[in-house]
Amino acid sequence: MSVDDLIALVRAYNPRTNDKLIRAAWTFAEAMHDGQTRQSGEPYFTHPVAVAAILAELQMDDATVITALLHDTIEDTKASYGEVSSRFGPEIAELVDGVTKLTNLQLSSAQTRQAENFRKLFMATSRDLRVTLVKLADRLHNMRTIKSMRPEKQAQKARETMDIYAPLAGRMGMQWMREELEDHAFRVLNPEARSSIIRRFITLQRETGDVIQKITADMRSELEKAGIEAEVTGRAKKPYSIWRKMQEKEQGFSRLSDIYGFRIITRSEADCYRVLGAIHQRWRAVPGRFKDYISQPKSNGYRSIHTTVSGRDGKRVEVQIRTREMHEVAETGVAAHWSYRDGERVVNRFAVDPVRWIAQVTERFDEDHDHEEFLEAVKLEMYQDQVFCFTPQGDVIKLPRGATPIDFAYAIHTRIGAACVGAKVDGLRVPLWTRLKNGQSVEIITAEGQTPQATWIDIAVTGRAKTAIRRSLREEDRERFIKLGAELARVAFENVGKKATDKALRTAARALAIEDVAELLARLGSAEITGRDVVRAIYPDLAQRGGEEIEATRAIVGLSGDQGFRRAPCCQPVPGERIVGITFRGQGVVLHAIDCPVLADYEDQTDRWLDLRWQEGTHPAINTVTLDLTISNDAGVLGRICTLIGEQSANISDLNFVDRKPDYYRLLIDVDLRDAEHLHRVMTALEADSNVSSIGRHRDPARAAVSATGARH
Repeated sequence: MSVDDLIALVRAYNPRTNDKLIRAAWTFAEAMHDGQTRQSGEPYFTHPVAVAAILAELQMDDATVITALLHDTIEDTKASYGEVSSRFGPEIAELVDGVTKLTNLQLSSAQTRQAENFRKLFMATSRDLRVTLVKLADRLHNMRTIKSMRPEKQAQKARETMDIYAPLAGRMGMQWMREELEDHAFRVLNPEARSSIIRRFITLQRETGDVIQKITADMRSELEKAGIEAEVTGRAKKPYSIWRKMQEKEQGFSRLSDIYGFRIITRSEADCYRVLGAIHQRWRAVPGRFKDYISQPKSNGYRSIHTTVSGRDGKRVEVQIRTREMHEVAETGVAAHWSYRDGERVVNRFAVDPVRWIAQVTERFDEDHDHEEFLEAVKLEMYQDQVFCFTPQGDVIKLPRGATPIDFAYAIHTRIGAACVGAKVDGLRVPLWTRLKNGQSVEIITAEGQTPQATWIDIAVTGRAKTAIRRSLREEDRERFIKLGAELARVAFENVGKKATDKALRTAARALAIEDVAELLARLGSAEITGRDVVRAIYPDLAQRGGEEIEATRAIVGLSGDQGFRRAPCCQPVPGERIVGITFRGQGVVLHAIDCPVLADYEDQTDRWLDLRWQEGTHPAINTVTLDLTISNDAGVLGRICTLIGEQSANISDLNFVDRKPDYYRLLIDVDLRDAEHLHRVMTALEADSNVSSIGRHRDPARAAVSATGARH
């Protein structure tokens, strides 16, 4: 693309464009990037040009298009903020600087850093949404050209895209961009699954012919009979969308029904409902698959009627019905704020500024709140569809699909949520774990003196409710967690020959971005972080000590080069024990101990069994084993148990009380071990203690079923 091509693209929707400024930005950026190349060997300047073209196709304003051309100049060239400001004005300089800051966040897969960067990303977005639009276009072009990157870099970028950028694009209403980002990431993260779905489509089309063209013709015919003018288009759903449905429904490709989608664009809102009537009169509607987002729009402004019908040859097809104005918002989302019509900026009455949504998220999380909770809340907000319920006064409360009365109570006010003791839905008393549905009226019953219960965390769905519940429970149990955390910290530091002094703990707290030592110990005691995390924050080399250890990825002999593996949670095999592998298509190999009772479930599937063994040598202490202990309820016993485990160079990664009696405690302790010999030493040391009445390995076959839900053969 030449500069004249770009200007022509912008002028097509904005005849008043400042072509001189665009040309000046092109010349400046081209000069700044002179001599730089991309991984593919192309001149680097082709990248900002491609980003600018994407934003021009979204009909963005001049400032955004120019920012795209300049978005890497401050970061990657000798250009300065002051120079960009003097040449192109403070508005563009601020936008370029904002994109640079987002780029420098370097979002990683490490949860804590990712959570903090996610917070910063949203804070930056709330100042000027165009910064994020440029960043999304930047990521889209990088994903389109990702093949030139190193494999490990491709995987990192693909995971970031799937976790953050794709759902962010969807939340901003740009569904087409979300789907394309997901598809590019899917191609990197699971190429075999994507290729398999595409091959199935080709086979299906060969067997049935062009189903899309046939159904589109049928729909056009029905609308003509009804005298309705409308545009009808159809398409097969994206490979990732189909794969996700297969995983969610645990169905094979052949059993999926609605893999085709059709869109009908009408001239008026009234015509939308006339089209719906014509479609339902001709084809049978599928119960429970009708959604009216025109009368109840999504929070990003999306409006459309969705219905699923049994079409030609009984195939289920999804139909979306909306007006042209609604379609513009559905296609461009937030970019509809900058839309042009007949060369003039226009206001699309259906466009909703997502800044309001971002503000609602960020205002609930100030700097003192937990970054993990912020990340969880944002992801819940972004990924979930919504249901609309009513208070007894008729006020509408928007909640994620699957929300419960507890979420409803906290959505009204934290005080109402904390005091909740029951709920009525449509006048009938229901359990607090009831999943709410669209249109229901919900009444919260409260009682003075009630406090949040620990079980509520598993019942609640919204980030707001989970955060408030955790905060309340943390405050209630804080003192107990601090004491336990202090003992766990002492053992963890002694394990590497160090002492858990106040100064060491303060240093660790700073390194982990935790405000003080008390909070560090509270999180350690509540198993939110591990003793190894605390030690690693100060002594990374000591935390990884062990000499010439076998790499975790090379721990198993008998796997092919591309096969991944994981230990079965039901039997938790460790090096030194006989093992067998069970293959799961697309999920790698699951390792079971040879005496695991779960293996009986696969006796008639011998083609999935692999004869495996552990690599000989020293393994790292990363193999978690759950120990079941019954100990005396006396002062100092738990601390001594932790000390005994630490003296055997083992790390406690989790601790859970399952029974408390006046004279004894029964608890499950997760211990990270090297091998079977290490396990034997730990259990022998504990068994010898006079306050330990029983000890054994905790094995739970039920955990295998949970683990296998995402790994079907």
